[in-house]
Amino acid sequence: MFAALTLLLAVPSDAASHTAYTAHTAQSAGTTPHARVPDGERPFGASCRTVVDGSHVTAYCRNPYPESDHVGLHIECDRWWDIDADGVRVEAGPAQNVRLTGRCWKEVRSAWVSHQK
Repeated sequence: MFAALTLLLAVPSDAASHTAYTAHTAQSAGTTPHARVPDGERPFGASCRTVVDGSHVTAYCRNPYPESDHVGLHIECDRWWDIDADGVRVEAGPAQNVRLTGRCWKEVRSAWVSHQK
């Protein structure tokens, strides 16, 4: 337990989560790390898993922290005529799970989840 807490507090202080899925890396599922916070601040950010099934994208996020995280799903479609999507932000409260969905008409190029306090 102490080791897990130590690792949790020793996270790097760089940016939020980025691409969880890209067509060039995997065809099934990806995992997004927690959003990072600068040293001295409380840990923040839901852990999200993104699944792409054909043209459909689903992100499952769990917030283990006592502060809410507002998560949003972003989808970049592969075809030039297919409209990319930036989903509405959803509040992931303390110890809450949320599911975000979206789709392209054809193939998905990339999908990721953004975080905001």
